[in-house]
Amino acid sequence: MAADTASTPAEAAGPVPAGPAAGRPRARSWTGYLRYGAGKLGGAVVSLLAVLVTGFFLFRLIPGDPVRTLTGGRQVSAEQLAEYRREFGLDLPLWEQFTDYCGKALTGDLGTSYQFHAPVIDKITEALPNTLLLTGTAFVLYTALGMYLGTRSAWRHGRLGDRLHTGLALTLYSVPSFWLGLLLIIVFSVGLGPVPGLFPTGGMESGGEEGFGYVLDVAHHLVLPVITLVAVEYGQTLLVTRSALLDEMGSDYLTTARAKGLRDDLVRRRHAVPNALLPTVTLVFVNLGRTVAGVILIETVFSWPGLGGLFYQALSVPDLPLVQGLFLFFAAAVIVMNTLADLLYPLLDPRVGR
Repeated sequence: MAADTASTPAEAAGPVPAGPAAGRPRARSWTGYLRYGAGKLGGAVVSLLAVLVTGFFLFRLIPGDPVRTLTGGRQVSAEQLAEYRREFGLDLPLWEQFTDYCGKALTGDLGTSYQFHAPVIDKITEALPNTLLLTGTAFVLYTALGMYLGTRSAWRHGRLGDRLHTGLALTLYSVPSFWLGLLLIIVFSVGLGPVPGLFPTGGMESGGEEGFGYVLDVAHHLVLPVITLVAVEYGQTLLVTRSALLDEMGSDYLTTARAKGLRDDLVRRRHAVPNALLPTVTLVFVNLGRTVAGVILIETVFSWPGLGGLFYQALSVPDLPLVQGLFLFFAAAVIVMNTLADLLYPLLDPRVGR
C-alpha cells in the first residue's frame, strides 16, 4: 500500500510550470549564445585594429625608397623628389601619417596606389574575381578530396590504403608550393623528354578568344595552378579529418550503434563523421579566408593576375598604400572566417560556449 501511494521525485517537486516559466531554459540558452557571440565579435574587432596598426609600421621597415623606385633611376632634382614626397604624403611626420591612415581606413578609404595612381580599393576589387576563380576552384577540390580520403583512411586505419594516403599527403604537404609549381611548368608547359608542353606557362588567357572559346582558354590556363594548390593543400584537410575521426572511433555510442545492427557505412556517415566535424570546420573556414586572400607564391609563379600577384608587385616598390590595403584585406578575410567558424560551433555542438 505504501508503494502505491509513494510519489516520484517529479511529483514531489510539484506540477511542471507552464507559460513563460517553461521557456526559461531556452531563454538562458540563447542568452548564453549571444554572450558567447558578442565575445567572439569583440575579439575579431580587436584583432582587426591590431592588424591595422601592425600593417602601418611593418611595411615601413621594408628597405627601399618608393619615390626613387617610381622614378625608375632617372636623374631628378631634389625639388622634384620633394614634390613627389609631398604628393604621396611621405613628407609628413610618422605620427601624422599614422593618424591619417587609420582615420581613412576606418571609413573604408585605403588610400591611392603610388604606382597605379588609382584607389587601392579599386585595385582590390579588380583583382579579386581572378583570385576567387583560382583559389575558389582549388578550395572546393582539395576540401572535398581531403575530407573523403581522410574519412576513408581513418575508418580503415593501419591498412595499406591508409598508409599510402597518409604518406602521400604528408609528402605533398611538406613540398614548397612554388617549387612544385615550377616543376609542373617545366614538365607540362615547357615539355620534358617525351612529354610535350600541354599547358600555358602562365597568365590567365591567351587573348583573342570570345564566348565559349574564352571560357575554355581560361580553364586551360587554370589547370596547372589548381593542380599545384590541390596537391599541396589537400593533405592538411585529410590529416585533420583523419585525426578527428580516429578520436571518435572508440566512443561508446558507435559501439551501441553497431550493436543495434546498423551497417558499418551508416555508422560512419550518420554518427562518427558528424561528431568529428569541429576541427575540420575550423580548417575549412581558415582555408576559406585564405581563398579570399589569395595565394601569393602560386599567383606569382604562374603570373596569375590576382591579389597575390598584386601584393608581390606592390612589395617590389614598395607601394605602401597598396601593400597596407592588401595586408588589411587578407587579414580581415581570415579573421572574419575564423569568427564565423566560432559562431557556428555552438550550432554543431551545444557543449561549446556554455
